[in-house]
Amino acid sequence: MNSNTLMETLKIEFTEIGENYVVCKMPVTSEVHQPAGILHGGATAALVETVGSFASRYFIKNKDLAIRGIEISTNHIKSISSGFVYAKATNIHLGRTMQIWEVKVTDENENLISLGKLTTLAINKK
Repeated sequence: MNSNTLMETLKIEFTEIGENYVVCKMPVTSEVHQPAGILHGGATAALVETVGSFASRYFIKNKDLAIRGIEISTNHIKSISSGFVYAKATNIHLGRTMQIWEVKVTDENENLISLGKLTTLAINKK
């Protein structure tokens, strides 16, 4: 499902699904760096939206609904220039129409790199 998408471009992989969470990983290479040689905040935000939107899609079992991200915030706490980052989306609210996810982005040593929050909306497919 990642073919020909931003997820493929960023090499995002889904690694784990739990009772109320989903985890993705993304390599940190020069392809996702900003000019200073560290992970670009936009790449991090794309990772946050990817894992949260997928989590909404996965946990809302109604296939007649489409998921749309309606608000995202990402606080960048620590920089990283190589390795992998892991994004874990944990459900805060899983409503019929609105879902809220906390997304912790960590490095391979579980240091917090960024903290995100994503709100998604479940709408009828057209």
